[in-house]
Amino acid sequence: MDFRTVADAVAADIASGRLRPGDRLPTQRDFARAHGIANSTATRVYAELTRRGLVVGEVGRGTYVRAATPRPFALAEPTTAAVDLELSVPAVPEQFPLLADGMSRMLRPDVLRDALRPVGAAGTPEAREAAAGVLARAGWAPEPDRVLFTGTGRQALAAAVAALVPPGGRLGVEDLTYPAARAIATRVGATLVPLGMDTEGLRPDALAEAHRSARLHAVYVQPTLHNPLSVTLPYQRRLELAQVTGTLGIPIIEDAVWSHLATDPGPPLAAFAPHHTVLIDSLSKRVAPGLTLGFAVAPASGADAVAHAIRSGAWTAPRFALETALGWMRDGTVRSIEAAKRTDARARQAAVADLLAGFRIRTAPEASMCWWDLPEPWRADTFVAAAARRGIAVTPGAAFAVRATAAPNAVRLGLASPPPDVLARAVATLAALARSAPDDEAIG
Repeated sequence: MDFRTVADAVAADIASGRLRPGDRLPTQRDFARAHGIANSTATRVYAELTRRGLVVGEVGRGTYVRAATPRPFALAEPTTAAVDLELSVPAVPEQFPLLADGMSRMLRPDVLRDALRPVGAAGTPEAREAAAGVLARAGWAPEPDRVLFTGTGRQALAAAVAALVPPGGRLGVEDLTYPAARAIATRVGATLVPLGMDTEGLRPDALAEAHRSARLHAVYVQPTLHNPLSVTLPYQRRLELAQVTGTLGIPIIEDAVWSHLATDPGPPLAAFAPHHTVLIDSLSKRVAPGLTLGFAVAPASGADAVAHAIRSGAWTAPRFALETALGWMRDGTVRSIEAAKRTDARARQAAVADLLAGFRIRTAPEASMCWWDLPEPWRADTFVAAAARRGIAVTPGAAFAVRATAAPNAVRLGLASPPPDVLARAVATLAALARSAPDDEAIG
């Protein structure tokens, strides 16, 4: 019997309601026996149902019927939910007067005239100098001549991937990774290779093993306040990763967009591996996503390739954004806002820790998100649906899982966007929901 025919029959059972959201499917061996098919055919049936988005596999738990047709989480957009805990966009009241003061200079005709002219990937000498100061930390600072500019951090990431990974090439990523990285890899035709993690983050031995299996053209890693787990690689782990990648000749793409929230982030990987690391960052989380700027700090050996990717992708930063950001970087506005956002993040984390006491939460005191391993008998997709019925949007763990058949039974909460009182009420509602049973009303 053709596996698609069997998959169609299961899909019909899901559509008719005979198989309900949250129902667990039999093991593949039991499924094969019940349908009189080979085990290999059952494996293909389950893979096809996963591909169609009808079921989700959870590590060590089995395969479950999804609560609803999954939304595309690769590039999250603001939702229509009353409370959006999908996006995590930090904003503090004191940033707006500071930003307004800094923008007033842009209204001068002579400044505006220059700001409306085109600019290349290298920006201007003044902008490179200012950006190098903003990106500096823990005794490390990039050489200004190595700084390139894009419109956003995602564009900087896309340029780095396009420059380092050829179509069909292999890009190593952490087992749970930033969803936009997955979408970007697909766009450039790269194959994602999931790499094992532990409590300290990406494992160097997993990286080396994957490379021995087949060459990795680059590795994408989030060393500081990893999204979604908020893990920060310790000093020794960074050193080990730099040594392994240097020995094996694997370029690093280092995503540092959340590092400004860390009280003591330590040196970036670019400090340990300056000759084969492209560090990317942006002002989106530091300042505001509505008028942002992306950075790519490329080594001398890769700068031309990254700059070419920026130009060919039409990812060059608009000069108006560049000049506006230059003023904010020079006058201390960026540093002031960073400090305020660190204070805000700690206050939100403290409040959420109280509200979710007793649950298994993974986060950091200064992170703007938390990872919630859900209690039994909840499934991630049914919990997301139940939260949506209460006007709260959260992200299922499957959005971050590189292995589609190994979705964790967890959700990520973005803590930065709602006002603190709204956040507290929403998290209290979710905590009460998690303590209840996933009844028919909850899962629809």
